[in-house]
Amino acid sequence: MPSLLWWGRSDRDYSRNRIVLTLLSEMGFQIQYFHPRSSYTGFMEAHFHDFEKPDAIWVPCFRQRDILSASRWAKKWNIPLIVDPLISAYEKEVFERNKWSPESRKAEKRRLWEADLFSLADVVVADTPAHAEFFSETLGVNPRMLSVLYVSAETDFFKSASSERNPASGGHEILFYGSFLQLQGVDTIVQAAGIFPDMNVRWVLLGDGELKPTMEKAAKGLKNITFEPWIPYAGLPDRIAQADILLGIFGSTKKAELVIPNKMFQAMAAGKPVITRYSKAYPPDMLASDVIGWVPCGDPASLAEKVREWIKEPEKLAQRGEKTRELFDRFFHKDKMKEMLSNILSKASGENF
Repeated sequence: MPSLLWWGRSDRDYSRNRIVLTLLSEMGFQIQYFHPRSSYTGFMEAHFHDFEKPDAIWVPCFRQRDILSASRWAKKWNIPLIVDPLISAYEKEVFERNKWSPESRKAEKRRLWEADLFSLADVVVADTPAHAEFFSETLGVNPRMLSVLYVSAETDFFKSASSERNPASGGHEILFYGSFLQLQGVDTIVQAAGIFPDMNVRWVLLGDGELKPTMEKAAKGLKNITFEPWIPYAGLPDRIAQADILLGIFGSTKKAELVIPNKMFQAMAAGKPVITRYSKAYPPDMLASDVIGWVPCGDPASLAEKVREWIKEPEKLAQRGEKTRELFDRFFHKDKMKEMLSNILSKASGENF
């Protein structure tokens, strides 16, 4: 049985990690876990653990600080190191949080720090082709070291189902859910609702986050917008089923150009019509499809027009939802993810899994 050592101070229940671990388990991998007390002392701590030598070490998402110690242990065992960062720490601090100017010495220091860490890996996993390109062009990762593994969604949890809304009740519900981050472009949604104030269309913004108070203030006086508090993850599928149209993200930040958000995979898996910003993060063949409602980033007029266009033919929404699920199965189905993951492991080790 092939084995893998999951190395780092990670949250195994985070959706990306949970999906990867499920895939590995279904592929027959035996997983050992190492959660050091400190990322900086991980190499020394590992000496006090009775590990069985694995076929590879995997450093999961957000754990750049664990890469150095993991690489030393991989070298000690002469086994490959696979790093799945999901995001770039440099990109997040410089372009998302605007902590430093890209031209500043501190930003360059952070870029070089992350580039050096990624260079220690045998394979760096990106969640989209756009992110892989960023890792290569900005952080200097050798393209031969890069592989893509989409985030996807848990299809046993997010399933296609007929809408729970009563057609006789009238009206349409447009649902966004998220953490009110800048990349999500919630301001674009609020402005679109203001452009299209049809009271038969209810725009629901579900969740909590730093920008929520600002968005509530911006939506003051708009009676067609409703804010709902965050709900437990287990309740998301039922809440999604109640909506007619799901919204993705619309921000114009650097990160918004690079990622496919969890909500997109989940809405597609649930078989719901989805409107989101155009981005090269998606597979080219998917971008060519008119099943998804592609709109320019930060463009409330285009979003309002797309909603108006779709609800003019409400009888077609269910069919559009079915086609959306077909797109999910074509590009992000579990079998496709297993194939991509197998290719990553083969690239790292030079063997077939």
